[in-house]
Amino acid sequence: MAERVLIIDDDVRLSAMLADYLAQEGGLVVSRANDGESGLQALSREPPDIVVLDLMLPGIDGLETCRRIRARHDVPILMLTAKGDETDRIVGLELGADDYLPKPFNPRELLARLKAILRRGHAASRSRVVRFGQLEIDAGARTVRVRGEEKPLTSYQFDLLAAFADHAGRVLSRDQLLDLVRGAELEAFDRSIDVHISRIRAAIEDDPRRPKRILTVRGAGYVFARSQDGEA
Repeated sequence: MAERVLIIDDDVRLSAMLADYLAQEGGLVVSRANDGESGLQALSREPPDIVVLDLMLPGIDGLETCRRIRARHDVPILMLTAKGDETDRIVGLELGADDYLPKPFNPRELLARLKAILRRGHAASRSRVVRFGQLEIDAGARTVRVRGEEKPLTSYQFDLLAAFADHAGRVLSRDQLLDLVRGAELEAFDRSIDVHISRIRAAIEDDPRRPKRILTVRGAGYVFARSQDGEA
């Protein structure tokens, strides 16, 4: 069954071109919305497998649209941002977007990113539960629990945490993390991984300011600790 993409972008010409390209080259079923309100309505009527969301929208802007999507749905979100506008990218990631692509972009790269996100979801769909003390990561259900309480993470953040867990005890650089999660060496700005990790820490650490599970290794990257002080 073909996977479904919802494009929310007020540039009608661009979204039509992208819809044709994604359908012809990627075999995806594409629907379109021209603003945040109609995008939210389309998503509620027929939830897609992934959303492509432009941040520059009339009425409800892309950041607010992203926040509202994430409050109700766990569908992956790929943002389209102005080239060089790092602030909007960071805010978008903090609100729950999974990835970003600055305009102008090559449609082939957009398709590659969409396919990478969708592949990660399929790869993680196998039933597998791993536990580290009070932390439980269920790859089949794509849920994370701490002391039995489910913690909300975006699709990208879940995949990042799962990559950490698969390489527990090993120091991973930002580039290595990007490769593990994206499945391809695609452009990323330096702060993207840091933003996602801060959100993961907020969800799973007792004190995100003094993390004991995901540790920063100065000048090298991050390491996922197999155990924490006082764990059984």
